[in-house]
Amino acid sequence: MAGNQASAGDLLHLVRSGRATTRGALQEVTGLSRATVGQRLDRLFRAGWLREGAAGPVNSRLGGRPSIHLEFDDAHAVVLAADLDTRHARAAVLSLSGEVVAEHTGTLTVEDGPEAVLPQLGIWFGELLKATGRAADTVCGIGLAVPGPVDIETGRVVQPPIMPGWDGYDIRGRLARAAAEHAATAPDVPVIVDNDANLMAYGEQRAGHRDCRAFALVKVSTGIGAGVVVDGSIYRGIDGGAGDIGHIRVPEGADALCRCGSYGCLAAVASGRALARRLTEAGVPAASGWDVRGLLAAGHPEAARLARDAGRSVGEVLATVVTLLNPGVLMIAGDLAGTPFLTGVRELLYQRALPRSTARLDVVTSRLGERSALIGAGALVVEELYAPARAERRLAALGV
Repeated sequence: MAGNQASAGDLLHLVRSGRATTRGALQEVTGLSRATVGQRLDRLFRAGWLREGAAGPVNSRLGGRPSIHLEFDDAHAVVLAADLDTRHARAAVLSLSGEVVAEHTGTLTVEDGPEAVLPQLGIWFGELLKATGRAADTVCGIGLAVPGPVDIETGRVVQPPIMPGWDGYDIRGRLARAAAEHAATAPDVPVIVDNDANLMAYGEQRAGHRDCRAFALVKVSTGIGAGVVVDGSIYRGIDGGAGDIGHIRVPEGADALCRCGSYGCLAAVASGRALARRLTEAGVPAASGWDVRGLLAAGHPEAARLARDAGRSVGEVLATVVTLLNPGVLMIAGDLAGTPFLTGVRELLYQRALPRSTARLDVVTSRLGERSALIGAGALVVEELYAPARAERRLAALGV
């Protein structure tokens, strides 16, 4: 990033990352002249993306008056975000810094298909914007978390085991239209779709574990999935299939039929859906991980026993995951992420993994709770839209 190659988008990135937050520092890092830095910063000011903060100390190398600190103006726009589970969904308006400004939770069944689910999200977005008093034209993007593997290039889910009717569907286009119809957002508002465990991991890593270079999160709810963040970026694999640990075969599940059509998957024996089925067979009605969560919260002894057994099954698989990834933090999240399940995970994980792999490992539970995927979705939208190249294109489109 030297000479005239440093664009206004590059300068914005330097300010947002904290690497250079004064005009003088930007000159030093980029090698641009004072006049050129001023011209490019002026574009960012006119767009409303930057603001001046408090004055800092005098730059010892450049001299002159005290430097004015530059700050990303997180009040100039908002992000809409939604998190789809199997039977419930959350929608929110978030600030660019990740604060949840307004939120709605409701029943929404993913099995009803995209034509039923996405328009409802558009309605919720419209209601939330109205409640916050924010104009539709302040929405810079939409983030959506879904319980299935996503090809990040197309925003389409790929053979999702628990999302019938969604395979290959144009989620981005349909959600943009729904938001335009019900929330009056721009018809071409950018929409970013990703797997829910990925976005949970991204949100949690940024919120509480920024210094962790290898971070893994396992979501155990109606299904089982994992999200991995390496050096601050989500690791997705070739086409979004990374982290799909719920479909690793386990010996104790040889006779258990999974929703994917195979026998022996981890999700078939240790997911919330699997526990709900066993509880129902034992005379305790439960339909999903959400119901199992309620039973665990009430201290139901059979639910606790099954959750601990499920934790042991997941812990055995995680011993391999930890040995392969060598993460600094392993976070357990989702409907089953309580004490019985976590106890089971720890029992098998530390028994089966190499001591070298767990010596510096922290096994923790969620910090952001049920908002983690929403916050992760909002953060990913901001990172994508204000990345240097895309920011430069957006500035050009704004005519500044």
